[in-house]
Amino acid sequence: MLKAYGDGYILPDNVPANEFLNLEGDKISTSRGWAVWAHEYLQDFPGKEDVLRYVLTANAPETKDNDFSWKDFQQRNNSELVAIFGNFVNRAMVLTHKYFGGKVPACGALEDIDKEVLAEIPALKASMEKNIEGFKFREALKDAMGIARIGNKYISDTEPWKVAKTDLDRTATILNISLQICADLAIAFEPFTPFAAARLREMLGSGLDWEVLGRPQVLPAGHQLGEPELLFAKIEDDAIQKQLDRLDRIRAEREAAAKAEAAKQVAPQKEECTFEEFEKMDIRTATVLEAERVPKTDKLLKLTIDTGIDKRTIVSGIAEFYTPEAMVGKQICILANLKPRTIRGIESHGMILMAKQGDGAMRFITPQEVLANGAIVG
Repeated sequence: MLKAYGDGYILPDNVPANEFLNLEGDKISTSRGWAVWAHEYLQDFPGKEDVLRYVLTANAPETKDNDFSWKDFQQRNNSELVAIFGNFVNRAMVLTHKYFGGKVPACGALEDIDKEVLAEIPALKASMEKNIEGFKFREALKDAMGIARIGNKYISDTEPWKVAKTDLDRTATILNISLQICADLAIAFEPFTPFAAARLREMLGSGLDWEVLGRPQVLPAGHQLGEPELLFAKIEDDAIQKQLDRLDRIRAEREAAAKAEAAKQVAPQKEECTFEEFEKMDIRTATVLEAERVPKTDKLLKLTIDTGIDKRTIVSGIAEFYTPEAMVGKQICILANLKPRTIRGIESHGMILMAKQGDGAMRFITPQEVLANGAIVG
């Protein structure tokens, strides 16, 4: 339509669309309450807006359905944002304040490990740009976290806290490179975790833009840094269990409501019968004397019944609703003159009367008070 109209409109060159995101293995539904509500999340996880943004981006269903789970949310926060991104930034900042008064130290001669680290970041920047322009935000986030992984591994491998005991110049170079990577992270993570990126910029004391990402010297030597602070905090098990308990309550309420609704469904009335036809049925009270499961079946119970007339066996498909132990001593109503039939090699004499609800649940038709066995119902 836009093309046929002519000039005046810019035609879309891509219409990105995602598949479905589920919640704990079930489809998200606001009408059923099966969702993560933003206002409840902010109440339960104050100051953690970025964590939800990060996890939703990491799990984005860009090419197939994906699942959001609270355990994965916790794991990604604790193992990625805290242990990799936040840990690296904190070590670089704290060590710089400890050894160099919070000023960016001068970069000395580069060793192979320094050159290799610095060479990796421009490639990740290029990949990020390509993925963002192609609407592949999940892959772009992996690139950004890749920079954090590089920095965290670099500072762990070079161990500046040990090197400082014997070679402060080498320590200066290691921390200079580490701080440059911190500046890269402040830029790379701005689209994904804007609040954390803003706090990191404040700590670095510098306004940074995309063009400088990947340059070897973004922060000049002698630049004064702000005070270090933790970018992310660990999420404990009890906070996650609270969310799982809430979903369990919602699921239980939903299932109970579904069962109640199903139970309301009434089967249509059968065709009419005459009084004479009804009179043929001999319905009587009886008491269960013994009960046992029929071997190799899931639904059948073998019952020994005192009908007041005799003691007989009835086989009934009620094992999914009642245990043998629950049956003994129960007074019931039976159709006494039903023609005998053999079920699993057992001759059954009669049929127990039961009410079947819309949800399939079966319940006994029993006298309101205890009667003598053999009392006629009619």
